[in-house]
Amino acid sequence: MYLPSLFAVKDLPVLQDFMEQYSFGTLVTRHADELIASHLPFVLDRDAGPNGTLRGHLAVRNPQLAHLASGAEALVMFQGPHLYISPSWYATPHNVPTWNYTAVHAYGLPKIVDRDALVELLKDLVQENEKSFEQPWDFDSEASWMQALLPQIAAFEIPIEKLQGKFKLNQNRVAADRARVIEVLSASQDPARRQMADLIIQASYPGFR
Repeated sequence: MYLPSLFAVKDLPVLQDFMEQYSFGTLVTRHADELIASHLPFVLDRDAGPNGTLRGHLAVRNPQLAHLASGAEALVMFQGPHLYISPSWYATPHNVPTWNYTAVHAYGLPKIVDRDALVELLKDLVQENEKSFEQPWDFDSEASWMQALLPQIAAFEIPIEKLQGKFKLNQNRVAADRARVIEVLSASQDPARRQMADLIIQASYPGFR
């Protein structure tokens, strides 16, 4: 993606935290002049490889499965908070609207994994997403009805070869403009605006990246 250095985030733990927090990503592949995107939940194995490894699954009827088996490079996009920024919020005049946003792109060569790895992935997904529930649902891979469903999906892994992080959070504005935007967003009752204010504050620290 277009990545001006001012907006680039290269700190690996920051990028990995982001992928875990916003783990529902978009898988994009190209094979034989066909471009396909699927929207999928991912599990990140932080310690598998220098940048980590993404694990996911999709329906065996999804034609993208053939892309994953072809050995072609895949891109997984993760998107976090984003927000319209009005020029009326700046302290200085003669500005135009913009959009603040956060995104991470992960690139790598996917591979299809076996049934045991599929079951392990599903266990991890369920555990992560059920852990806050008072009565978490129990994933029983040995149940006969579950055994009948498992062949309908396939699991894959993508060792991350390249990571790009772009957090566009008014870093290109003068301090007075950033302060004014933070003031406006922090005063809002909208949780999305308040969250963006916090992100702009974080991005103002030299050690952010």
